[in-house]
Amino acid sequence: MIVLASKSASRRAMLEAAGVEFEARAADVDERAIEQSLAGADPAAVALALADAKALAIVAPWLVLGSDSLVVVDGQRFDKPRDREEAARHLRTFSGKTMQLHSAAALACGGKIVWHHAALALLHVRPLSDQFIASYLDAEWPHVAGCVGVFRIEARGVHLFDAIDGDHFTVLGMPLLQVLGALRELGELAA
Repeated sequence: MIVLASKSASRRAMLEAAGVEFEARAADVDERAIEQSLAGADPAAVALALADAKALAIVAPWLVLGSDSLVVVDGQRFDKPRDREEAARHLRTFSGKTMQLHSAAALACGGKIVWHHAALALLHVRPLSDQFIASYLDAEWPHVAGCVGVFRIEARGVHLFDAIDGDHFTVLGMPLLQVLGALRELGELAA
């Protein structure tokens, strides 16, 4: 049994599909404060710091799994959109560009990080018309309100991209293969 320090539907679905026994609890972490303290840091380092903080925020007698994802386009980091208008602005900015998606995961035990890993996926956004963006948000809002990058790859978000370089699970928001390997190494899953 592990604790997933997240209420993310995508991360819960990945663990459920993989047969990992877990309990989900939301981590109370000030993500913006952590990001501000790491201003200028490499995006992967920021994603790792956020995953670490989430894993450490939950006190439990089991391993705690924290995870986070960051999107960077043209050197600018994007957070989850605050509202539909900001989501549309993000999508217009992403149009025709390559989105760097940094997904990180961390495992904590006894108040210490015992493992963490960051992965990168490159998502090539096709040119998006204003008409497409409006119809996309008509269909996907508010489901994508809590999604960095304004997409759910397992839903209509797949229409945003021409190509994707990277692991499918990283795109979903957590480097699952590496998490499963760490859980095996730490004796939580059968080797």
